[in-house]
Formats: sequence, structure tokens, C-alpha cells
Amino acid sequence: MTESELVAQLRNNDPAACKYLVEKHGNLVFNTALGLLQHRSDAEDMAQEVFAYAFQSVGKFRGEAKISTWLYRITLSKSMDHLKAKKRVKRFGFLQSIFETEGANLAVDQPHFQHPGVLMENQERAQILFLAIEKLPEKQKTAFILHKLEDLPYVEIAEIMELSLASVESLLFRAKQNLRAYLGYWYEQNKTE
Repeated sequence: MTESELVAQLRNNDPAACKYLVEKHGNLVFNTALGLLQHRSDAEDMAQEVFAYAFQSVGKFRGEAKISTWLYRITLSKSMDHLKAKKRVKRFGFLQSIFETEGANLAVDQPHFQHPGVLMENQERAQILFLAIEKLPEKQKTAFILHKLEDLPYVEIAEIMELSLASVESLLFRAKQNLRAYLGYWYEQNKTE
């Protein structure tokens, strides 16, 4: 089935086309959301939200990009919105804890997942890496995840993020520098003697 045929069937609410889209691109959406959100349950919820949105808004799909690029964009946008909402809730919880005298404990929201691209024996190191990735600015984080976890070429990342190739190269260069600094500092602080 060609992409234009798939889009036409999706616009007609064909259940087989919906199933095909999820089967073909489900891992792409889930893994991208998992890399960004760093929690398996959040990524599962996000994948459902992304496909629900895609089915509702397929009429807006102009066909200028591949369906996978369109789904990446939706996943990135919705995941970033989710992260921003989580930060607002954390800030509110922090402010609330300042004014409350009893039982004001803030939980540190550490990554809790097993990413399919990370071997079991590397999970602990991956958790440290993902904590460092979480500190990256939004665009650096997005470019890094798309390149290193999704294994996308620079050209496709540029298309997904709607940036120039030079901008993507710059984002990835700065992301690697920042990660080296974060991880170098972390390992220096956690040396065993």
C-alpha cells in the first residue's frame, strides 16, 4: 500500500488502515516517546494519544512529508507538551511544600524504564545517561534522541524538526559537548576510592 493510498483510507476511517498505521509505526512512536519521557507508562499513554490525534487530524495531513515524519512531529510536540505540564505541576508542588509545614516531601522523578535499544547489563549506565540527557535544552535533547536512539540521519532529523541541516549538526555537536560535561562531572563526583 502506498502512503497516498493509506492516507486516503485513513481519511475514510477505514479500520484496517488504522490498524496498519499502528502496526507499521507503533514502535517508532513508542520509542521516541520513551526516549523523551523516560517512563514506560508515560510513553505507552503518549503512543495512544499520538495515534488518536493522527486519526482525528489526518485530514490536515498535506502529504508534503512522509507519514513517519508527520508521526515523529506529532510525537515530539505532544511529548514536549507533556514534559512542560509535568514541570508546571512540580513547580506548583514545590511552592506548595514551602507553605505547608507537614508532610511536604518532593519526589525526584528519575527515569524508570527499559529502553529497547539498551541492553540489560547497561541499564544502570543508561539511567545515568538519560538523567544527563534530561538536562539538555529541548532542541538539543530532541535532536540527540532522534539521532542516537532512533538512528535517524541528520537530513531526516532536519525535516522532522523543520530546521536546516547545519542547525541539526550544531545542535548535536552542542548536545555531545554538554553531555560530556554533565557526565564528566557526575563520574568525578561518584568515583569510588
